[in-house]
Amino acid sequence: MYKLILLTAIFCLLFYSFFEVYAQQPQLATFQETAQVFIDQQLSNNVTASITLQSTSNQEIQIPSELEQKIRENERIIAIVLTSEKQCVLGVQDESCIMINVSRDLSEKGIIEIQEGARQIGDSLIDSLNEVFDTRAEFHSVYVHQSGEVNRVLETSGVISGIGTISAVYTMPLEETESMYTKISSMLIHQVIRDSGGFYETAKKLSSEPNSAVTFSMISKENSFLYQLKLSVSYPNSANIDVISPLEFLKIDVLKRSDYFSGNFYPLNSILQVVILSSVNVTVNEVNANVLQTKIIGGDKIPIELSQDGWVFDPDSGNKIEGKYLFGHKLYLEKNELVFTLGTAQINQIPPSEIPDFDESIIILIMIVIVAGGATAFYLKGYQK
Repeated sequence: MYKLILLTAIFCLLFYSFFEVYAQQPQLATFQETAQVFIDQQLSNNVTASITLQSTSNQEIQIPSELEQKIRENERIIAIVLTSEKQCVLGVQDESCIMINVSRDLSEKGIIEIQEGARQIGDSLIDSLNEVFDTRAEFHSVYVHQSGEVNRVLETSGVISGIGTISAVYTMPLEETESMYTKISSMLIHQVIRDSGGFYETAKKLSSEPNSAVTFSMISKENSFLYQLKLSVSYPNSANIDVISPLEFLKIDVLKRSDYFSGNFYPLNSILQVVILSSVNVTVNEVNANVLQTKIIGGDKIPIELSQDGWVFDPDSGNKIEGKYLFGHKLYLEKNELVFTLGTAQINQIPPSEIPDFDESIIILIMIVIVAGGATAFYLKGYQK
């Protein structure tokens, strides 16, 4: 009897230890939350702060399977974008937009044929989209993106803009961001996620700020969709700073993770990202928090240890600085610990004639896709089990 009790105790201890170790292994959930601060000292002199909730699961971000299938049936469709940005494309002002972005069919010759082809695709979807989003968008125009410069500078794909992308644009009266965010999130974001707080709650509070906008996008992948709900706030003429305090622009003192991730160890599903475009070469100087040790995999800096919290700066000098803060095992980050400063590495002013004239609204929209691959790249390159 004593041996049986002892063996049972040993088994239970080993069983518990196994699952305790397994729970500490880095895992990647389909749902991700990202807080981003984009400091544009090079193009617009604006700061844009945003919260993005994204998933590849239509159980977490609930899109009807019928609509997904309808989109998949046309291989030219690359993204669906619903936005309250005041100028979604040139020619649209102070209206909300639904944009159906398609790739160009090379068999179409001339601008008229190109526009008619894009509108035909858009018209086949707009009624279904209006039903899902509870909107009444009507055809406005077809916008042919002529430049890929924004993608080059920000190192992004041409999902939102770029040569070869055409947008069938449908507009409706501009809705107040706070009410639009509440409506869209309650319809699309699963209640369990909404009840879990975290970045969702930060975005909800941020939606009442002036110059805020909400954007929902469906980005078509090979065998799936990437869904993103983004709340952004623009701060005009605020980018000329060298002391960077990210939470200052998110209007919070503490950034909390979602309780949705409390079951296991998901170190890459909540990320704070800071992107700085500078017209001079700068470098990261004083940093209040940890700077994580990294290794180079596939040309990217990958943190060696995910259980610790801290910054990964890649690059940490030049005309573009990009920093990602990982929570490790922490549940929240405080304002003061996230502050860092910039210093001039080498004065190398870009001549005014060489700074391209960008459509500022497209810059805001294209930042949607910058956050899409960051955590996934970390996971696949360094930690996939």
